[in-house]
Amino acid sequence: MKIVFTSYLYLQAFSDPEAWLQRIAPVTGIMDALAKNADVLSIERINYEGELVKNNVRYRFLKFSKAFIRFPKRIHQIIKAENPDIVCVNGMIFPLQLIQLRKAIGPKPKIIVLHRAEKPCRGIKAFLQKIADKSVDAYLFSSAGLADTWLEKKQIAAASKVHEVMQASSCFTISDKYTAKEITKVKGDPVYLWVGRLENNKDPLTVIRAFLAFLRDSADAKLYMIFQEDKLLPEVQTLILSVPYGASAIRLVGKIPYAELGNWYNSADFIISGSHYEGSGVAVCEAMSCGCIPLLTDIFSFRKMTGPGICGLLYKAGDHRDLLNKLRASAAMDIQREKMKTLTQFKQELSFEAIAGKIMQVAGSLRK
Repeated sequence: MKIVFTSYLYLQAFSDPEAWLQRIAPVTGIMDALAKNADVLSIERINYEGELVKNNVRYRFLKFSKAFIRFPKRIHQIIKAENPDIVCVNGMIFPLQLIQLRKAIGPKPKIIVLHRAEKPCRGIKAFLQKIADKSVDAYLFSSAGLADTWLEKKQIAAASKVHEVMQASSCFTISDKYTAKEITKVKGDPVYLWVGRLENNKDPLTVIRAFLAFLRDSADAKLYMIFQEDKLLPEVQTLILSVPYGASAIRLVGKIPYAELGNWYNSADFIISGSHYEGSGVAVCEAMSCGCIPLLTDIFSFRKMTGPGICGLLYKAGDHRDLLNKLRASAAMDIQREKMKTLTQFKQELSFEAIAGKIMQVAGSLRK
């Protein structure tokens, strides 16, 4: 089977192909796993022209202007010349390009579109999405529930086209906790970790409110917060300092290099999220790969990632009282037992190999 991956984004800031592949490693790992059983080509659009083979995946790098990408004839010519069985398109917001793609490659190759957290478009683009849907054979969502609004608006015509498959996984693995803690200097019993942006959708304020109340029962617990964007930093700092013990129990780590995240995941017992919406949840996936027990909002993607109920606990998004109850329940857990359940769930559902297997199943069903 020959599978071609492509997208229609152009990232001019990147000119080093190796650096680019390292940046998107949570995605390329899926292609690496697919390449064990298929011929895989990925067309990448950065500020570089050339080819590279890595882990049996062929990469073709092309440079395009933003205007030219609306009519990507050259990409489609390359795809057609490959005579693929499957074409995987990253992103749901390229209806015009999808229509052109189908016309260029003909009816035989199957087109699979990967959801990247997008929501249905409005206006003329919504109309184009309905037309483009006729060219698409399958959609991959991390949870089928995320496709509900697309189906309601008829921008996906049939629920049978929707398949539950994660679009990214984790490059991190479990390692010795004591060694990791020596590097991160993490203290606490138990240790909770939050990774995200300090903005409303990630809702760090709800997490902090619940954790401050939780500390009345579990004075030795610690929460570490890693963040790249600090929009809500003043509000977060004010809330933490609203109680005398806040600053000693909740540490604002801030931004750290991506490669160092593995030590932080391996230093923690639990991963917390306050997200109201996620297309997938890569940080949670990465944490679970290192054995962090998930303590997450009860949203579509997190339900699928955790079973639901196979590992971790879910709480109502925005409800600090419900999170407080789940924090109290987490403190009574057999951490080693729950950790093993988390690692098993990751391996079976969220690992590169598991995701590649699901994609092959979808691809196989389309070719029947």
